[in-house]
Amino acid sequence: QLLLFKLQLLTTLIICLLRHTEKEKDPKYWNAGAQQTLRTALTLQTLNTNKAKNLILFLGDGMGIPTVTAARILKGQLNGQSGEETQLEMDKFPFVSLAKTYNTNAQVPDSAGTATAYLCGVKANEGTVGVSAAAVRSQCNTTEGNEVTSILRWAKDAGKSVGIVTTTRVNHATPSASYAHSVDRDWYSDNEMPAEALQAGCKDIARQLFENIPNIDVIMGGGRKYMFPKNTSDVEYPSVAKHSGTRKDERNLVQEWIDRMKDKKGHYVWNKKQLLSLNPNNVDYLLGLFEPGDLTYDLERNTETDPSLTEMVEVAIKILRKNPSGFYLLVEGGRIDHGHHEGKAKQALYEAVEMDRAIGRADLMTSIHDTMTIVTADHSHMFNFGGYTARGNTIFGLAPMLSDVDQKPFTSILYGNGPGYKLVNGVRENVSTIDYEENNYQAQAAVPLSMETHGGEDVAVFAKGPLAHLLHGVHEQNYIPHVMAYAACIGQNREHCMSRSGTADLRPVLSGIVALLTVTRLLC
Repeated sequence: QLLLFKLQLLTTLIICLLRHTEKEKDPKYWNAGAQQTLRTALTLQTLNTNKAKNLILFLGDGMGIPTVTAARILKGQLNGQSGEETQLEMDKFPFVSLAKTYNTNAQVPDSAGTATAYLCGVKANEGTVGVSAAAVRSQCNTTEGNEVTSILRWAKDAGKSVGIVTTTRVNHATPSASYAHSVDRDWYSDNEMPAEALQAGCKDIARQLFENIPNIDVIMGGGRKYMFPKNTSDVEYPSVAKHSGTRKDERNLVQEWIDRMKDKKGHYVWNKKQLLSLNPNNVDYLLGLFEPGDLTYDLERNTETDPSLTEMVEVAIKILRKNPSGFYLLVEGGRIDHGHHEGKAKQALYEAVEMDRAIGRADLMTSIHDTMTIVTADHSHMFNFGGYTARGNTIFGLAPMLSDVDQKPFTSILYGNGPGYKLVNGVRENVSTIDYEENNYQAQAAVPLSMETHGGEDVAVFAKGPLAHLLHGVHEQNYIPHVMAYAACIGQNREHCMSRSGTADLRPVLSGIVALLTVTRLLC
């Protein structure tokens, strides 16, 4: 049956490719497409200067530009196309820029320092969240006085509803920069903290999730075990010791949340059935913790018990949009990164395609007239694909030639380093002898490492909605939340929001900049 399915899929791809090939032989096809793109581009000359009521940030953890391109091809091939000509949802955004991802102490960054940049507007050291570069990793006494706040807090302080949806633990690097101030991203619960840090008064990240901004409206992801007393059996995996609670302070953070929210239309859920049975009109606060650690890869997800990222995003927006003042939502496709670290490109790319589905769902539920949506990554990976593959070649397939050095085949997808490095009898493994399209196949790597590393190149920033045109060219990564806050009239520099027309009047800020430049010239 599997062989028959593969043959049918291959036949469909061939037919599709032949149709495309015939059209593409005619110059009219390309000219007409380019002219339509030109007409669309000309409509963008009228800039959207509305005030952003809602803000959505989609963060593909580890989703460098090669990952975006490969995910585009995969999305098309899953729909029976050759893939290269497909459009991702993020491809449809009218404005694209590049972000420089380095940390203050790292040329190639990590997810904690970058999260502080694109959420708090301040670049920081690797391994730290919600603190400035004056804080030193793992040194508790450098925390106080160096805390920086995030756009989630700015939005909450402005009266908006706020939410976090992730496929990782809710206290992982990316989401934690929204609410925590920690000199170590690995301090998930007090169990992971050194005794001296606890004695000095530093708090674990799970605790900060519930205490720093106590009324976050929507929280969904994994990380259950960090919320329960040590050795408390997990509700879903009661006989698996590694999934049991970790907290040494014996606090049950989930029960504390339930007690605090019982009269505020608060609901705690831990599986898909509970989540989808909720009536969002009767929910003001939602805590959803669907796994003890990270959520499972989408390719391995139990579709009966575990919600997809798209399903979580849909519920989140339905709850958050009830607020007449609008909302801020952070959505992380966090396991793209994990797939790459493990050298499992198939897992990573399916995660990216699922995040793109979630972007499409959010698009259907919001309007570009009052919602700014940004899609970006925190950093890239040592992932790429090449080898002069033919049009329509499966993204997980072989290059069309043998190596002219060792006369062996190789897959189009390769990693610069990672666990896929493998020698058999002292020479490179012959990939034609194994199933290189298997879900957990680890693509070959040039340098052996137990975990593949991040990449250091710039990442793409896709933007649409009010003032999205401010994301253009090449910027520092910490510029992103400043643009979002400016568009929504939250945080600092709100003087441009005095216009009564509902648009964001740029003139006061521009005139201020001109005045500043004039003074600078006089002084210099």
